[in-house]
Amino acid sequence: MNFLKKFSPFYNLALFYILVSFVLRIVLVFHPITQTSFSFIDSLKIFSMGLISDTFVFVIATGFLWLYLIFISNSKYYKPYGYIIFGFLVALLFYVASGKTILNEYGGALPKIGMIFVGIKTLLFGLLLFLPKYRSKIRFWLFTFVMFLYVVLILQNGISEYFFWNEFGVKYNFIAVNYLVYTNEVIGNIMESYPVIPLFSALFLIAGTVTYFIVKRTRNYIDDIPTFNDKLKLSAIYLALFGVSLLAVPYLAKKENSQNVFANELQSNGMYRFYLAFMNSELDYFKFYKTMPENEAFALLDKQIPSISGISTIRQIQSNTAENTKNVVLITIESYSADFMKAYGNKQNITPFLDSIAQKSLLFTNLYAVGNRTVRGLEAVTLCFPPTAGESVVKREDNKNKFSTGALFKQKGYNVKFLYGGDAFFDNMEDFFSGNGYDIVDKKSFTPEEVTFANIWGVCDEDMANKAIKVMNEEAKTGKPFFNHWMTVSNHRPFTYPNDKIDIPGDAKSRDGGVKYTDYALRKFFAMASKQPWFKNTVFVILADHCASSAGKTELPVDKYRIPAMIYSPGFIEPQKYTNVMSQIDVMPTLFGLLHFNYQSKFYGQDVLKSDYKPRALIATYQDLGLIKDNVLTILSPKQTVKQFQLTLKPDQKTASDFQIYYDQIPLTNKRTDLINETISYYQTASDILKKKKYQVIVD
Repeated sequence: MNFLKKFSPFYNLALFYILVSFVLRIVLVFHPITQTSFSFIDSLKIFSMGLISDTFVFVIATGFLWLYLIFISNSKYYKPYGYIIFGFLVALLFYVASGKTILNEYGGALPKIGMIFVGIKTLLFGLLLFLPKYRSKIRFWLFTFVMFLYVVLILQNGISEYFFWNEFGVKYNFIAVNYLVYTNEVIGNIMESYPVIPLFSALFLIAGTVTYFIVKRTRNYIDDIPTFNDKLKLSAIYLALFGVSLLAVPYLAKKENSQNVFANELQSNGMYRFYLAFMNSELDYFKFYKTMPENEAFALLDKQIPSISGISTIRQIQSNTAENTKNVVLITIESYSADFMKAYGNKQNITPFLDSIAQKSLLFTNLYAVGNRTVRGLEAVTLCFPPTAGESVVKREDNKNKFSTGALFKQKGYNVKFLYGGDAFFDNMEDFFSGNGYDIVDKKSFTPEEVTFANIWGVCDEDMANKAIKVMNEEAKTGKPFFNHWMTVSNHRPFTYPNDKIDIPGDAKSRDGGVKYTDYALRKFFAMASKQPWFKNTVFVILADHCASSAGKTELPVDKYRIPAMIYSPGFIEPQKYTNVMSQIDVMPTLFGLLHFNYQSKFYGQDVLKSDYKPRALIATYQDLGLIKDNVLTILSPKQTVKQFQLTLKPDQKTASDFQIYYDQIPLTNKRTDLINETISYYQTASDILKKKKYQVIVD
């Protein structure tokens, strides 16, 4: 019995968590949004299976509590161990404060977070070490704080689940994950929508009261700290339960199989649903967005993408001229906004090379990125596919054997590679590109002699440029054409790069420096490339993956999606400006048109140089899906919400008319139904095609 008391922190918190979950389910059952009735069997299953699932989820969620409790002891403060540990913590604190850790290399708030964490740990250990008379009191208040923190999190989760249900009628999904990404916007929305001060005051008052009773029933753990043998027994029991829980939770989730959708949602555990949403990265379009009958959606799409057949986007692309199998180098530049370039009004001269090469290229002056993350840009130029709700296809489990630019080049006999200065494991790029037939050259491929500078994101763009030239020279020797997709890395926080390359020091951690250094590295690459025998037979496609920032006053601020893009091939591509609105997904189909490729296409992207192209652009976040057409931005959002904005150029722009990017977004009072339906047709059909696995490689 005394040994079982050692589990008191766990089972008292567990009882509280299960009580909160039980009350929450009752509240949600009778919530006005739950417009259904439940049979006795459904009700029994909701509460019984839900209770079991909650218990196992709680076991997993208390892993940190177990770690905290097993390290509570007095022996670690005895001489000499206490002084050795304290010395180590002090040394670690000085190391973190030195500014030379991996946290500083990444930048942002991480160095401060690391400093605060190690500082607090050092301070608390020092107090417990040097104030033995007060050790029990300090430990009591630390124990109380940990219990209070768990109680607050349990209550906060219950409240969050209620408000999420109140808004969407489901447990957590990818929208909840999205809320963590757009923290500032979400916090602002909460502050405006709910009585935050009374709500949190009540939360902390209730949490404090509950903590008082839980600590009263569990303080025996710190008053009579378990022995080493007791901790071994506790750990063995906990880890066994933890292992069982890891198997039981997904098994129970599979039992959420009622025909009543509300029953499945109520039976589920919110935290596990959040985990699934985070891992699966998908948001069901048909559940949350405005839809139309399938045949109508595809019929309308046919008017936007001419020659598609039936419930698909398959069409034959035919040229009247012989195919041109030139080498192709696609360069996607990290975080490169259009307004970095001189043509778009920048006065700082931070892109001198791109400014010069743009004058010798087919320059797309009115092009929009589909999203605001690298994986969205990679998805756009690889799959030429609209940005669907949730995470990019790159990061989804079902991301292989897709109809892609790489697959098309392979059909034409090309060697196909993805080049990346960092570790392609990041953001699932390795899994995506290797799963779609690309060979990968990344940081792991470099010898020590090939690396002159690297930071947390990988080798500098100069090193990758040198490597790319070596790779292309070897490919040229095979006698086969090559397609290489190079993703740059240097224009990314912490914006560090080799010194003495440009007039902004490499350790200044300046955004302008990152932009200018990448421009410098591209100049070096093209200087080397122009001396190679394969250069005259190569087409270079250069564009950004996304803009440097995405925050704005509206859901989709259009100026935060405008990116530079150009196709450069001296002697083959005549310098000109293409000024119509277009999307990132159109760049590669336009290139295929210039190469006169004949192929069967599934791409949503189109050759914008064809006479039947209808100017439009697709832009999105994780949940807001937009279409720009006829100077109107239409946005589809969850809960079947639709908004429209008239895009009116701001009059104070001092750039040439082809390069104006700043718009006033004025809400439309009289909505254009035709554009709403076109927007639905794009995103509904794209979601449908992915869901039914119809965007796979075409096999002859």
